Amino acid sequence: MKDTICHSGVIEKISDHTVFVKIIQQSACAGCHAKSMCMAADSKDKIIEIPDTTGSFHVNEQVVISGQSSMGLQAVFLAFVLPLFLIIFGIALTVNIYQSELIGALTGLSILLFYYGVLYITRDKLKKKFIFTLKKQKTNLSIA
Repeated sequence: MKDTICHSGVIEKISDHTVFVKIIQQSACAGCHAKSMCMAADSKDKIIEIPDTTGSFHVNEQVVISGQSSMGLQAVFLAFVLPLFLIIFGIALTVNIYQSELIGALTGLSILLFYYGVLYITRDKLKKKFIFTLKKQKTNLSIA
């Protein structure tokens, strides 16, 4: 298994030692030749913020973003797995105590709002943990 994840992208803007790179996130079937006839294929543009103090990049430049695959697993855990377990635990506990599914559902939603609020507040700390590197994309020029 590879320990790095790489994506090609284009620099959208540069400001205050931060490079904003647009990448196209595609589903597994987005590269299929029949994707125009299929509703399952999709792709989204994502903007990734990458700290850069070198100043060697410019707007509209093709670059490669790379990061450790463990960062992806941590992001999935923080964004989906942990909140799911917190909601299930909160609903089960509340329904067990109050014998009300309505109160359990409201508790689950409250836990979810609180959890994502905490993630939003700690986003600067998380940015320091999830670090991507930026490289110039090599162009393959063949001389005939």
